[in-house]
Amino acid sequence: MGLNTNQLLSISCLLFVVGCSSGGKILVFPEDGSHWVNMQVIMKELCTRGHNLTVVRSSRSLFIQADSSFYTVITINITQTQAVHEGLFGNLLQRSIALRKMTPIVRFFEQQKDVATILQIFHNVALTLISTILDDSSLMKQLQDANFGLMLTDPAFPAGVLLANYLHLPMVYNVRWLNTGDAHMAIAPSPPSFVPMYNSLFSDIMDFLQRTENFFRYLVSHLQVHFVILPMYDELLKSHFPPDSNLLTMQHSADIWLMRVDFIFEFPRPSMPNIVYIGGFQCHPSQPLSAELEDFMQSSGEHGVVVMSLGVMVTALPRDITEAIASAFAKLPQKVIWRYLGERPSSLGNNTLLLDWLPQNELLGHPKTRAFVSHGGTNGIYEAIYHGVPVLIVPLLFDQFDNALRLEVRGAARVLEVATLTAEDFLEALKDIIKNPSYQRNMQKLRALHRDLPLSPLDSATFWIEYVLRHKGAQHLRSEANNLPWYSYHCLDVVFFLLVIIFAILWATLSLCRQLCCRSNKKPKID
Repeated sequence: MGLNTNQLLSISCLLFVVGCSSGGKILVFPEDGSHWVNMQVIMKELCTRGHNLTVVRSSRSLFIQADSSFYTVITINITQTQAVHEGLFGNLLQRSIALRKMTPIVRFFEQQKDVATILQIFHNVALTLISTILDDSSLMKQLQDANFGLMLTDPAFPAGVLLANYLHLPMVYNVRWLNTGDAHMAIAPSPPSFVPMYNSLFSDIMDFLQRTENFFRYLVSHLQVHFVILPMYDELLKSHFPPDSNLLTMQHSADIWLMRVDFIFEFPRPSMPNIVYIGGFQCHPSQPLSAELEDFMQSSGEHGVVVMSLGVMVTALPRDITEAIASAFAKLPQKVIWRYLGERPSSLGNNTLLLDWLPQNELLGHPKTRAFVSHGGTNGIYEAIYHGVPVLIVPLLFDQFDNALRLEVRGAARVLEVATLTAEDFLEALKDIIKNPSYQRNMQKLRALHRDLPLSPLDSATFWIEYVLRHKGAQHLRSEANNLPWYSYHCLDVVFFLLVIIFAILWATLSLCRQLCCRSNKKPKID
């Protein structure tokens, strides 16, 4: 009887754990949703290398399994009523569609209000989770006695960061987002003159007005960190950490930042020695499909197949948009595989197969696949690049709008506005993606660049994790810039000092000139 992938992984992990005495003990504090999808990739690779993995998860987790063949679990029982649930993302989608219909100025201010609200929701969940952990003395003793070698965490929300600092563990980040934007902002110089801010929809080439807006977004981002996020953790820090402990300092203390970025997709920007770029690390050559799916792919003939998925968090679009997409698919000569949950669209054609789940990587790597319809999630975008499949993007939430722009400016995708989507627009764009060879050509170029590396992104990620284990940290790679106050970082204290000196010299010069002028103007006294 054949073995499936999970069984093979379990046997591999067992053999390596038994045969390798050098494996480390790694505490993993992941984020849920799509973040968990790519964290598992690194964890499985670490398992095959003989490392012992322990995952901390919330009892309210949507995707992090309580049982696994390649890690042990510590489940934290959360009783709070306000939690991140599947319905939340549906509400966020409805709000996002409404925002897209507003004028740009109104949309900007409404977006900032929404971002503050969303930050409070997610950080409240993280705060409740880490508070429950730190308040449990028996659990904390168990974690301290376990003698973990390091913490592997996704710091999008800082529960794992706080726990690692409490346990004095070296930290490795599997990271893309931190606080209010791209994680680069927290550790590397990010001049708003050429580094576009989150949700700005700008490239790295901006005119004066765009740079003005980008600078304003930069300021708002910093204000949100200091007045929305940091105050939420003040009481926790006072209760469990030494005086003057600071969340930002803790966030900056990670030894290695495994950044889910590849500059064939991202715009170039300044970096730091302890940033390791692993964009696309979850991608791999496609494996054989099930017999049923393979038969469906082959039945498409010369026309091929279109694959559509909106990721793991958004299960369905509003009904009118769903019907528009379904009717457009029905008019294609291609066959369609659509990851779809919910009531079957009435306009669905016979050429479309609906699935609750689909093997996205394997489908994108199939020679019959002609195009990928995506919401613009990072995982799917990198899989499309890895397999060289042009993309039609309908961005819905968060960073998906920025992702869509990045692929569009490289000529490898078309982008449609979900708020005004019609069947005609969708059909025209999809036909263009399939028939226009420029999209395929540009995507193949990105594919060649993405794969042309001395070391695969996954191998690079595991090397640096093991590097931190071997050396008990990588403090020599950290920049002292993170320990400077903001005014010293930007040399404002130096500028102020120089201005004082210049003002003093000018004042002394003017005073001296005034005295000399007064003496020369005095007339001699006549007897």
